[in-house]
Amino acid sequence: MSLNKSLVLALLGLLFVVAGGQAERARYDNYRAYKVNTENAEQLAVLKDLESSSDSIIFLDGVHIVGADVQIVVAPHKVPDLLDILGKSEIKYELVTKDLQKYLDETDEKVAIKGRAVSDYNWAQYYELDDTYTWLQYLASSNPGVVTLIEGGKTYQGRSILGVQIAKGGSNKPGIFLEAGIHAREWIAPAAATYIINQLLTSTDASVKALAENYVWYIMPHANPDGFVYTHTTDRLWRKTRTPYGSCYGADPNRNWAFHWNEVGASSSACSDTYAGPSAFSEIETLSLSKYIASLKGKIQLYISLHAYSQYLLYPYGHTSDLPDNVADFEKVFDASVAAVNKRYGTKYTGGNIYDAIYPAAGASVDWAYGEQDVRMSFCYELRPSSNSILTGFKLPAEQIIPASEELLDSIIAMAAEVKTLGYFD
Repeated sequence: MSLNKSLVLALLGLLFVVAGGQAERARYDNYRAYKVNTENAEQLAVLKDLESSSDSIIFLDGVHIVGADVQIVVAPHKVPDLLDILGKSEIKYELVTKDLQKYLDETDEKVAIKGRAVSDYNWAQYYELDDTYTWLQYLASSNPGVVTLIEGGKTYQGRSILGVQIAKGGSNKPGIFLEAGIHAREWIAPAAATYIINQLLTSTDASVKALAENYVWYIMPHANPDGFVYTHTTDRLWRKTRTPYGSCYGADPNRNWAFHWNEVGASSSACSDTYAGPSAFSEIETLSLSKYIASLKGKIQLYISLHAYSQYLLYPYGHTSDLPDNVADFEKVFDASVAAVNKRYGTKYTGGNIYDAIYPAAGASVDWAYGEQDVRMSFCYELRPSSNSILTGFKLPAEQIIPASEELLDSIIAMAAEVKTLGYFD
């Protein structure tokens, strides 16, 4: 049985140590990072085996398709073994850095001082979970009748999955559900979600005001609270939930939804970052959030999931290259949305159906919303930076929160307008 990566690194004294009852932050001093690329199915199988069985090699990308770049982080003592395996299999690789920690330290994310959420909440910095939750509670108390605090369930560690319902135009309007932060290390996603919340409540721009008044919004900035807290306290690159599975921890909450679960693009190894879990909805986070969404069935016409990174806009399906029956409408909405995201800063998004545009990935929330809840318009944004931002892609500098969120809101305005034109809000 393969050991949990986090546990092994802890034993090496390089991931975290317990000192005085406090877990220190993960460090990756002298860890090497490589970008590898396969040319055939045999090479892909070698990487899949490494992903599921290695004790000190961390895959930042899932191993899904031939020809796709895969980023690998390797502990110093494991470098010779990795290079020997890659060499014997003739897998092409490129050294990105000899010291991952130094590479990561070059990116300044700027985290807000804890406890200043209500009076100073802004988008020049990233916030910890409790401060964002305090801010959401403040919004609900200061905007009665417009903002309602909602709970999308609980986490393994007992935290609430908190969000807000915004109903400026009344509760009988069409619904838009926005979920962010399902992958813990993708900090820009919840930051952008809170930016959108603030704009819906405060903007004087006519198009934003119309967006707020014409729809009921359900926004969950943190769909994976336990994992997000862990990225602040211990391991900045953590992706999954924190449910223990033997010596390993967590399942990928965006491979755990009960729609073609674990058919493709996911792992059955609990140590893998793309572990689908032992069963569909094994994670209390996805199970309880799905129950909340199901309670809104018929009220939601547009589902949006925020991720990072690569600057993609994606729509169903992830489990197959077969296209949705309303793919022509998806393409129209896609075209309008990516054109709008480009106008303000020239940012280029690409994308399409998940399976072909990025990689096979069954069990995602957007597919479940479309396939099980009959939300006929369901999209996933992969936000800034571009796919060329190796390793630091998950560590978008705080100075980019506002521009990334502004162009996202531009895109969502265009998306909602096109969805309305096509009749999905009727």
